[in-house]
Amino acid sequence: MSSQPIASLPQAILQAHTRLRPHVRETPLDLSLAFSQITGAQVWLKLENLQHTGSFKVRGALNKLLSLPPGQLQKGVVAASSGNHGAGVAYGLHKLRARGVVFVPEGASPTKLEAIRRYGAEVRIYGQSGEDTEVYARQYARQNDMVYISPYNDPEVIAGQGTIGVEIAQQMPQPPDAVFATVGGGGMISGIASYLKSVWPQTQIVGCQPKNDAAMLASIRAGQIVSVEAKPTLSDGSAGGLEPGAITLGLCQQLVDGWVTVSEEEIKAAMRLFLETQHQLLEGAAGVALAAFLQQSVQYQGQKVVIVICGANIGLPMLQAILQ
Repeated sequence: MSSQPIASLPQAILQAHTRLRPHVRETPLDLSLAFSQITGAQVWLKLENLQHTGSFKVRGALNKLLSLPPGQLQKGVVAASSGNHGAGVAYGLHKLRARGVVFVPEGASPTKLEAIRRYGAEVRIYGQSGEDTEVYARQYARQNDMVYISPYNDPEVIAGQGTIGVEIAQQMPQPPDAVFATVGGGGMISGIASYLKSVWPQTQIVGCQPKNDAAMLASIRAGQIVSVEAKPTLSDGSAGGLEPGAITLGLCQQLVDGWVTVSEEEIKAAMRLFLETQHQLLEGAAGVALAAFLQQSVQYQGQKVVIVICGANIGLPMLQAILQ
């Protein structure tokens, strides 16, 4: 897949922002009194957990669907997803009255699978890992003359996720010193960073990953896409490796200023603290960015920090485990 020039991404993100405005929520950017007091920083929470489908992923999925020629859309689309991207694609297909198939890996969250089915998309299970699922789904789309919608490896998807950055820029009274965002395939942070670096070059973009599954960071350190041993993590939304040729690797190499990895205990503690203080649901992937900031918060005392709370889709068994 050809690389999207970084210089052209901010303009594509602004076009996506206009395209998506009737279809997605402008989610709140809330100043958190609790996290500000705990850390000594001015902490703003970008609440994508309140987005349609309970995740930011609907932005990229819808932007891709809305950019397709009608003839292509009528042939149907194929997606691969651990859950949230699939729900975003299914939501978009429901709105546009189109059809599609979502492939998910074995062991995907039942809560997220139910959300995909609720919007009417067909769900098929294939592969042990997200990597395997993506490769198979792309092949299936080619063989059946359907459009494949990647969770992250697509300029239109990245541009859709980047509209979070447009909203942050419009909502913040002053440029933040840092933005913390969880990274799986890298679509969200690539989009956010592309836009924010174009308007606030001095803002630091911090990528956050669980120690148990940090494929992007391993790939950046290696200078090429590598596979890592994926251990179980609360952050199922960011789990899985990168597909060959992923354009997000180059974007993350150039746009992300720093990286933080967090343990499962740190993720759990951050999620509990959010539930106790903000009284909203969040999923494990959202807990990663929060945990990363809490781990590094001494460095940010007196500074303005945005944390992207990327999703709310947590199943009851996992929620109970967090609260125990």
